[in-house]
Amino acid sequence: MRAAVIVFPGLNRERDMIAALTKVGGEAPAVVWHQDADIPETDLIVIPGGFSYGDYLRCGAIAARSPIMDKVRERAARGVKVLGVCNGFQILIEAGLLPGALMRNTSLRFVCREVKLEVTNANTAFTGAYTQGQIIRCPVAHHDGNYFTDPETLARLEGEGRVVFRYAEGTNPNGSLNDIAGIINAEGNVLGLMPHPENLIEAAHGGDDGRGLFSSLYQRVA
Repeated sequence: MRAAVIVFPGLNRERDMIAALTKVGGEAPAVVWHQDADIPETDLIVIPGGFSYGDYLRCGAIAARSPIMDKVRERAARGVKVLGVCNGFQILIEAGLLPGALMRNTSLRFVCREVKLEVTNANTAFTGAYTQGQIIRCPVAHHDGNYFTDPETLARLEGEGRVVFRYAEGTNPNGSLNDIAGIINAEGNVLGLMPHPENLIEAAHGGDDGRGLFSSLYQRVA
């Protein structure tokens, strides 16, 4: 599977993401700077976490208006898989590729710790290596991860199985509506989630619960 990682000023998780994709897929992804003219032909586009443009305005709002995001939207419309993690999730929402909003954590504090996630939809290209209802460990590190949307959109997300990950066992770190940790678009090829699966893929990380997300993608496309 060919992958590309988009990098904006202020992101700081691109190396972790590149390492995860390389270790699981066996091939280093292309790295695309936000001012590049285009994205190479790939099966997967990833926007990693961090603090694009210092999180000024709203988290992800400036990055979402970068011309490279027009290319991301074009590829997504063609069915290319798109993954946004943490700030990447915020950028996907600001770019209109996923619904809702990510607001300040209810604690009004930055949260950096491990949480538990329930895999609420194992029938996606991103979660096929997991089982339905499986509880996995995953780290989080964010200040604005409180997912919110209107009641109609929430009902649609829940009814269509588009809530893919949910904070489990009372570990919701930010107050997200319905404990939502990750959602997918209606077509099933764009996933955004706040936790960092790339930081739990091998023994050196203390576990490999996050590896299944990347394994799912490589098994589905390879």
